[in-house]
Amino acid sequence: MQDQPKLTARQQQIFDLVRNAIESTGAPPTRAEIAAELGFKSANAAEEHLQALARKGMLELVGGTSRGIRLKSEMLGALNRARQFSLPIPSLAQLTLPLIGRVAAGAPILAQEHVEQTYSVEPSLFSRKPDYLLKVKGMSMKDIGILDGDLLAVQSAKEARNGQIVVARVGEEVTVKRFKRSPEGIQLLPENPDFEPILVNEDSESFSIEGLAVGLIRGQGFN
Repeated sequence: MQDQPKLTARQQQIFDLVRNAIESTGAPPTRAEIAAELGFKSANAAEEHLQALARKGMLELVGGTSRGIRLKSEMLGALNRARQFSLPIPSLAQLTLPLIGRVAAGAPILAQEHVEQTYSVEPSLFSRKPDYLLKVKGMSMKDIGILDGDLLAVQSAKEARNGQIVVARVGEEVTVKRFKRSPEGIQLLPENPDFEPILVNEDSESFSIEGLAVGLIRGQGFN
């Protein structure tokens, strides 16, 4: 496992800010939010530090999106493991997670018939312990780096706070969106201007929170 590259104090500050934002809300900050938090005069200064972190392999930048910042799963795992005692048998540290396929209307999301296969993954890859993986369909969340075909790590939950990325059931569909509750009702917000928010009428349609996004895996990291 590679060691963490040497970072300047400012780079470490920005990396920690990005990681903390993902852990608390499920999404990275924008360049403008980083600049405001750290007192930069412009978002360009934040961009320069992010580019340096990308060159050092600490994160990857997704072009064309305001929140296109992703932590490298292997680097995040190395950072977390550095803070923990290693188990003598590595396999004991693995989580076995079911990959959920198409969910039948009205059926529990973790019903056996929905499980396509299982994967063994390291717990340190995620901000909180997930219960299952869900394959992302479509590009409605692309502006925060959640892309078609990604595997979203989900922790089962029935409640969500404003701003969190949720897996929600609306009628017969299961969708991944940003949660927002206001006096006008519940909105499920996409992170792609080509998609419209979903307005939930709790009186006339079936709605439930199924879980919270706690991590993302793209194309690698499985045993």
